[in-house]
Amino acid sequence: MQRDALTYLYDIQQAASLVAQFADGRNFDEYLADIMLRSAIERQFEIIGEAMSQLAKLDAALARRISEHQRIIGFRNILVHAYASIDNGLVWEAIQTKLPILRREIDELLAEP
Repeated sequence: MQRDALTYLYDIQQAASLVAQFADGRNFDEYLADIMLRSAIERQFEIIGEAMSQLAKLDAALARRISEHQRIIGFRNILVHAYASIDNGLVWEAIQTKLPILRREIDELLAEP
């Protein structure tokens, strides 16, 4: 069964919410010290990137409405294929600076009629 664009937006929304929930009240040192936390957050970023990749294939115009959609896909590729060299500082920075923007944009798209 083929998924539709709306489903991919919901997948991104859910995974982004989980990242925010997992990181809430944590600091970078706690993130570094907790392998389960890092793994959970990385997995949700992988889901975000894969859903974005599928969305871009299905509806490129919609994907372009999400700022940095190509970088999000690239980030997923790094997490999956270059897992041995992940920069934890960049992941934490993405949580703090990029995730709120992504969440807002996805929420706005999902709120459209």
